[in-house]
Amino acid sequence: MALALTSKKTSNRGVRGDRHESFGLTPAALRTLRALKTPKHIQRFIDELTYQYADTAGSPQRTLRERKGHCLEGALVAAAALRLLGHPPLLMDLEGVRDDDHVLAIYREHGLWGSVAKSNFAGLRSRKPVYRTLRELAISYFEHYYNLRGEHTLRAYSMPVNLARLDSKHWTTSEEDVWSVPELLIAARHYPIAPDKVVRALPRLDRRSFEAGMHGWAKH
Repeated sequence: MALALTSKKTSNRGVRGDRHESFGLTPAALRTLRALKTPKHIQRFIDELTYQYADTAGSPQRTLRERKGHCLEGALVAAAALRLLGHPPLLMDLEGVRDDDHVLAIYREHGLWGSVAKSNFAGLRSRKPVYRTLRELAISYFEHYYNLRGEHTLRAYSMPVNLARLDSKHWTTSEEDVWSVPELLIAARHYPIAPDKVVRALPRLDRRSFEAGMHGWAKH
């Protein structure tokens, strides 16, 4: 699948040269993000943020200060951190039915896709960069994407959204909610995971898999 990025030159690892810019972050926020040297470190950091159930879209700078956030806000922090490592700040939307959508910060190394994500569900967090296509990456979440009735609820995935398009709206540092980000994700082209009638005919998740995926989940 073709992905149009900006004209900045990429290395053979698929990494760009944004690593020396600050993007308006405060010195404290910049130090925190620059300390996250790998996607693994980024995932560990956003795992430690208190999960909040709120109708918000906080910028990375605000989330770093408050030390709490949901999946969108965790993905924004991850995208900002990946950008400081030289990756473009890319998000992917996973679209569910009878369930919430899920947002991933995605990156590419050696031509292969990986992701960082915040979730209460153990299986909806990061993926190592081993996926040849965005579809492969998205489908890796299918078995782990279910609601409290045990229904498989993932139906579609979006084309990547490059948050550099929203730099003029200060998505990294705004003190106001950055609703332009979810608006861009909703507007992005989405591709079906599988025919709906096929997915609807699948049996519900077995109890053992259900309980394993709920590790770390907190009721709200």
